Formats: sequence, structure tokens, C-alpha cells
Amino acid sequence: MFKPLPDGLRSHRVFGRLLAAAFALGGVAAAAPMQAQPIHITADLTDAPRKLYHADVDLPVKAGDVMLTTPEWIPGNHRPTGPVSDITGVVFTANGKTLQWRRDDTDLYEFHVTVPVGVTMLHAHLDCIVTARVTQKMAVLEWEKLLLYPAHTPVRDIPIQPALKVPAGWGVGTALQPVGGGAWPVPASGTVTEFAATNVEQLQDSPIIAGEYFKEFPLAPEITPKHYLDVVADDPTDANLRPSVLAAVSNLVREASVEYASHHYHVYHFLLTLSDVAGGEGLEHGQSSDNGVGEKGFADDKHQLAESDLLAHEFTHSWNGKYRRPWNLYQPDFATMQQGSLLWVYEGMTQYLGNVLAARAGLKSQSQYRDVLALSAANLDAKPGRDWRPTLDTAVAASVLRGGNPAWSNWRRGQDYYQEGELLWLDADTTIRKLTGDKKSLDDFEKIFLAKGGNTGPEIVPYHFDELVTDLNQVVPYDWASFLHDRIDEIHPRADVAGIEQGGYKLVYLDKPTVSEKTLLTTGRGGHRIDVWYSIGLRVNHEGAIQDIRWGGPADQAQLAPGYKILAVGGKLFSNDALLDAIRAAKGTTAPIDLIVARDSFVSTFHVNYHDGEKYPALERVAGTPDYLDEITAPRAKEAGTATTAAK
Repeated sequence: MFKPLPDGLRSHRVFGRLLAAAFALGGVAAAAPMQAQPIHITADLTDAPRKLYHADVDLPVKAGDVMLTTPEWIPGNHRPTGPVSDITGVVFTANGKTLQWRRDDTDLYEFHVTVPVGVTMLHAHLDCIVTARVTQKMAVLEWEKLLLYPAHTPVRDIPIQPALKVPAGWGVGTALQPVGGGAWPVPASGTVTEFAATNVEQLQDSPIIAGEYFKEFPLAPEITPKHYLDVVADDPTDANLRPSVLAAVSNLVREASVEYASHHYHVYHFLLTLSDVAGGEGLEHGQSSDNGVGEKGFADDKHQLAESDLLAHEFTHSWNGKYRRPWNLYQPDFATMQQGSLLWVYEGMTQYLGNVLAARAGLKSQSQYRDVLALSAANLDAKPGRDWRPTLDTAVAASVLRGGNPAWSNWRRGQDYYQEGELLWLDADTTIRKLTGDKKSLDDFEKIFLAKGGNTGPEIVPYHFDELVTDLNQVVPYDWASFLHDRIDEIHPRADVAGIEQGGYKLVYLDKPTVSEKTLLTTGRGGHRIDVWYSIGLRVNHEGAIQDIRWGGPADQAQLAPGYKILAVGGKLFSNDALLDAIRAAKGTTAPIDLIVARDSFVSTFHVNYHDGEKYPALERVAGTPDYLDEITAPRAKEAGTATTAAK
């Protein structure tokens, strides 16, 4: 069991219990009636090529002091990333007259406006300076960039009527439904498209992609509800995805429908942006997901490997994270801190299931799944920060660890609850198989934990740690509380590779990278790279800049540090090949590897005492043991008869 909360946090536990009572009456989405008159917001993206968004917001008000706010804690970001610093041009008017406003002294996301007697509708105009996810040909709107709504009110209780204006000729992808329903047309030049009314919580959870080169692909047509893959790209040829990609994403829909035995949305849209400028995103939403990759991210099988689990990961979040959410991560508004102690479930289980579903669907092969799992396990096993920081603390401290400087990150630890959670839930899966003679698996747990309530709309149903234990025990009796507590709360110098070993493999190190790692090193994010982390213990880019040093490794013992730049290796100018040649040449000898290094404005020579050659992680099959890993990643949809039956 987790340690008791400090007194100052007990009020949140009470809130969680009140929410639990509301769920018994139909879930959070229906827990309380909303105010009758909605806010009206029109998002204007016609200035997107200039990196500007605009909004006009009409808010029903009463005379007196009114407090309005913009979002601070964005669900899925796990830290306060609300773009208040980018919101500008804020002007309030009523009956055509400009009203004075003042920002709150302590809550900088909050605006105070005095509404004159007789005024029932307050108009606000605001602009947002957009710093990412926008190019000359496309734009992504996460609604927190433009939202303005009453402060200190549960966001699920605030009705809102959204509308959208985009540049002429741009197509639009979103899970929001146009007023009157029906398919999305390309909006006519200069027109405003109105969406069906929703609430602020759901609007924030419903992003929009728009672009000149827009494509929408229906997926798995036999599945209900409907699923779509919406694509915008900077180049029209990139938007025409390969048939193999479309087939795999359709398979993903089928596999998820079988695995989770439920749907918690009315429609689902995979929103995909292909751009070297606007890429680099993966954010979950209940009825859609915002996925951004490089323009060639799905152009061929090699590039696809680096992105192979992205769609599956964010899709899984519709069940695990959006529908089922940790009680202390779900808050009634976007101003209250979201607490991350259960992120090893929210993100860790999703990391595991996302990779598994990607393999089952054909977005990656089973051998690629094993190779990538080896890289993940080895990275955790060679992370000395686990000597002092438990996995639980990486989750609790998520808001201060996300987006940090890579220097000494292996000693500090970062968002390890993703990969630690992946290994933990693999351990749980193989343990269930072992305890039941392979008659049950984590699949049975998912059908209990994620399918509660059956098929629903986009609701949020929080859970506590105790529910995890209860549901696992329903699959097979075991001391699951201690199992989870030990792996999450306790210090473990080495990674949890029990799931790999129970799955019929062991983690080993070879003198050549696997085919998958070689592909990732040459085509993955960050350009052409080398892997010398498990040999001399440093991460270095193709220009010789050292990004991180493995604490206690050979490079650390040689007194190298992040931020230094390698100029020469053994008398040769630095290159990836020169460094690898030096590591190979030093194997079995006593001579050190000599590096000429620039540090600040000085040049020095460092001597790295390492003689064991190249080392690359891989999984090796253990003869005579059950091959659970391949069993886990084998397709399920065909075994279940038809995906349509499984989804009903």
C-alpha cells in the first residue's frame, strides 16, 4: 500500500470520495447540471501562417465583480503548461464599451472585471502568440490557447458553444461535431463553422488540426463507433499515407476493441501532423489524439519504427488515462495541481500496452518489439539514479522532471515511470500467465479495469490504488499490493527484468547493434547517431557535443562532463566512426582512449580507461522456457472471431 498522504492533502482524498459517489449516479460527466446559457467562443486561425491565433468569446455574466481564468494544468502534460504568457491583446467590452480589467496578484491566470449594472453578456477578445505546432501550411489548436471561462467553477459544469474559422481551402480534423452533424466539409472561404455545444472540460479535450494538404481516412469500417485518421502535412505527397500504414492503423482499432472490450467515445479521430517544423507531439484526448511526427515519419518502414508505438500509445490513453484516471490526477478545474503518484499506471501501463498493440496491429514486428524492449530495459538498468530515487518519486515529481536538461539525467532520473511501468506491467502479465498455467493474462485485467460501465461517452472515472489490487486479484489471487509496492516504492539498483525472463528471454549485450537499433540510430529522431552509452558511457551527437555522461561509467571516471565537446579521438578529428574505431582498437589492451576536448574556452586531453569493446543491448531467447513475449504480441482480433462482435 502507498504511504498515507500528508494532512494538507487529505482534502483531495475527500474530494475523491465525493466523486466516487457521483460515479455511482452515472459518472463525472453527468454528476451535476450545467448553467443554462453557454459561453460562445470563435477560434480564428486565419492568421496561423503568421504564428497568431485569435478568439472572440461571449460570456454570460451578472453585474458585479467577475473572475475569469485560462487553463494552467493541462491534462496529459503532467505539469502547469497553460500558455498564459503567450495570451495577449486581451480586451473586455460590454454594450460596445471597453471595460477595465486587472490580473490577480497571486493567480496570474485569472482576470478580474467589474461588470456594470444591466449587462448580461461580456465580450472578450484575445490573441495567442503560437510558438509551436504551426507552419505556413498547417496549424494545431489545443483549445487552452484561447479559452476564457469563469474561475473557481468545475469545468465540466460550464457549457460552451465553439466555432472555428480557418484559412481558405484548409481542411479540418477534429472529434468535435458540426452543428447538425454529418461529415466535415472543407469550410467555405471566410465562413465560420459552428460545433455542437459541449462543456469546457470536453472542449479542452477536443483539439483541432487544419491544413492546406488535408486527408481523412476511415478506419476499420466494421467497428462501431466510427474511427478516422486525419492527416495534415507540409507537402501533399506526405499526406497520402501508404496502404500498409492505413491497414495497420485499422488493425490497431480492431486490436484495441478486442483488448479493452469497450469504447468510451462517440467517435474517435487520430489527428496526425507530418512536418519537420510542427512535429514532435503525442498528446492523448478522450475522443482523439494529437500526434506530431517528422514529415517522413511514416514514409517507409525504417522511419516508421521510431514512431511505431505513438498512435497505439495515445489511443490506449482513451481508456487508460482519459476514461480511467488516477483520483489525484483528476481535478475539478484546470487550476488545481494534478498529483502524479499513479503515473506508473496512467503512463506506465499505457507504455506497455501501446507497444504490445503496435506489434499486434503490424505497426512494428514482433522482433522489433523485442529489440526496442531490450533498449528500454538496458537504459533503465544502466541508470545509476535508481540508487537513490525510487520510481514512485519520478511520478510524484513529474511536474519538475519533465522537459529538464539532459545533463546528468541518468543520475537525476526523469520520466522513468513510463519505461519502469512498462517493465512492471510486463512482469505482472507474465506473472499472471505463470500463476494460471497460461490460462489468463493481463488481457483479463484490462477487460475488468478499463471496461467498467461498458460502452460510454467520453466520461472520467477515477480510481485508487486499492482498486488495482482488487481487480488483479479478481484475475488471480496473489499478494498484488506487495508486488506493486515493492517495484514502485522501494529502491532497486537494477531494472525489473523479471517479466522479460518469465517471457522466455534474457537481456544481453552484443558487439553489434540489433537491426532495429541500427535503424533507429540512422533514421530516428535526432539524425544519425552512435550508441556508446553501454561501453564508455556517454551520449554524444554527430558534432561531438556531449549531452550526458553515465554516472560512475568510464567517461565519468575520466572526469568528462555534459556540455564538453570532443574535438579529436586518438589523433584523428572527431567523427562517429573515429570514436567507434577507438573503442574497438582499445579492446583487450591497456592503452586508454585519448580524447581532445573543448570545455568552455579551454582545450584539454582526457584519457578514458575502457577495454571491453562495443556493447549493444538485445534480448536472447532462453531455450526450454515459455515464449510469452511472442505470445503477448501475437494478433488477437482474428482469434476473437470478428472485431465487430468484440466491440459490442
